[in-house]
Amino acid sequence: MTRLKLSDLASEKPVRLTLEIPARLHRELAEYARAVNGGNPDGAPAIELIIPAMLDRFIATDREFARTRKSQGSS
Repeated sequence: MTRLKLSDLASEKPVRLTLEIPARLHRELAEYARAVNGGNPDGAPAIELIIPAMLDRFIATDREFARTRKSQGSS
């Protein structure tokens, strides 16, 4: 399987958020979901699960954000 940045799509109690994205991005997210599933569209994770995982990963790896949080004393 391809090494992708997303590996864990943990289940947590969701908070509802309505978001509009461009059709191009939706297609790319669907393609990414298939890649997470080894290229198979059957059983690929739902886009609704991939978006939060991507955002979580992005925030967790943003060094500038981490420095800002640390300097402000946030956790």
